[in-house]
Amino acid sequence: MLAYRAFKNLLVAASLLAGVALPAQAVDVVIGRATEQSALDPQYAQFTPDVSTADNIFERVVTASPSLKLGPGLAVSWRLVDPTTWELKLRPGVRWHDGSPFTAEDVAFSLKRAHFIPNSPAPVAAYVSAVKDTEAVDDLTLRVHTVTPAPLLIEQIGQIFIIPAKLGASVTTEDFNSGRAVIGTGPYRFRSRLPGDSVVVQANPDYWGEKPKFGTVTLKFISNDTARSAALLSGQVDVIEQIPPTDVPALSSRPGITLFPAVSMRIVYLALDSARDVSPFVTDKDGRPMQANPLRDRRVRLALSMMINRDAIVDRVLGGAGVAAGQTEPEGFGGHDPNLRPVYDPVGARKLLAEAGYPNGFGLTVHGSNNRFPKDSEVTQALGQMFTRGGLRINAVEVLPYNVYAGQATQRKLSAFVFSYGNTTNNALLGLSALLHTYDAQAGLGQLNRVRYSNPKLDEMLERASAEFDETRRNALLAAAADEAMHDGALMPLYWQKLYWGSRKGFIVTPDQGERTSALFIAPEK
Repeated sequence: MLAYRAFKNLLVAASLLAGVALPAQAVDVVIGRATEQSALDPQYAQFTPDVSTADNIFERVVTASPSLKLGPGLAVSWRLVDPTTWELKLRPGVRWHDGSPFTAEDVAFSLKRAHFIPNSPAPVAAYVSAVKDTEAVDDLTLRVHTVTPAPLLIEQIGQIFIIPAKLGASVTTEDFNSGRAVIGTGPYRFRSRLPGDSVVVQANPDYWGEKPKFGTVTLKFISNDTARSAALLSGQVDVIEQIPPTDVPALSSRPGITLFPAVSMRIVYLALDSARDVSPFVTDKDGRPMQANPLRDRRVRLALSMMINRDAIVDRVLGGAGVAAGQTEPEGFGGHDPNLRPVYDPVGARKLLAEAGYPNGFGLTVHGSNNRFPKDSEVTQALGQMFTRGGLRINAVEVLPYNVYAGQATQRKLSAFVFSYGNTTNNALLGLSALLHTYDAQAGLGQLNRVRYSNPKLDEMLERASAEFDETRRNALLAAAADEAMHDGALMPLYWQKLYWGSRKGFIVTPDQGERTSALFIAPEK
């Protein structure tokens, strides 16, 4: 670690020699992250690790506070010109890290590029699905024309990181990963990347907003929970994320260590391959492949959900670091239905299986990640045990590193798998549309619908909600859509996460309900 910090100091010295001035007596910070971003391309994937890295370097037209409240970002104001036209006034005096001015053409370019990023495991296209075209009225005025009325357009396009138009349509994700294209407007400039190990960024002295709090920020990737906690205790890192519940009591009692908890908006769920006639990891009770996929039957999906004791997962596996869920949106968010509660009924589950024609169950392999969120491997194992008690033959429980696992899930190579979605807005529209709308790549809908679930009734509800300007009516439509999805067994919500960040003396963390871990939410202790 001494050599690592020496490497940081060399970077700082090199930047000074190059004429880049750092804040006087700048403090440095090393952040221990659980998961590395899948790419440095800020539009490649909407995974939280990707957003957490991009947040330091790039910006969006709006900002999201730790409580997910929207505010001005690269846009200072916006207004509805007519039902299908929004006008954004952009922030003056903003410059890219290479010194060139930020203009409306950059936003127009970014929104257009976001429609299709090749090989993305979690496309951002849903956020721009309503955009028909854009019009740069002048350097700091952009008009966005939508396909249909889009009352939540600013929330949606506000998820897209803005990149320079001069990069051109041919810019690739590899151009970003190599560092060549990593040019943002944010408080920190990209300095280096060591794949599998770290990303280093340095203060942008010309930043338009509040001056960066740190001179150099190192994002250090430590996937092992125990190793990450040990790094904090030893002083190798200054801040860590995703403290496992089992470590909370010990860390909270250590002098010089402070923990910062928050219940996030991330829903952890089980996805079931319900669209295909044959599913790769479904067998009969003797382990032989089946030619008729039982997961296509609504009764089977509901039976599996009823086998899951969500309270036991939260209490025994997570040590209380979660909230059992019966839908995708927590209480207080638009689209939450108070009548949708978790149902644990193993007797009723067996009756449904028998009714569907599987009185003796069938075989299934359950997949999950082992380094994406706290206790993800253990949660997957617990589900396998619950399904076994429910009468299924669990052929295997397989957990994989997230960078491998996410690709397999997206490529539809799995039958039953644990995944998660972190909402970044205060209502269910984006989440439900991305997770459960019928997949339509051209329209940017169902981009996270990895099992290709399709329900025309649900689609119609979501499309009506997306065009509804009245918030009360929109939320009622979203609640009805949630009810339809849950009673159809579209997916199996498990729990909302409760997360812990930790810091050593000298650093303060503001927990983010969107789960971002970046220098934006860390400050030196005064």
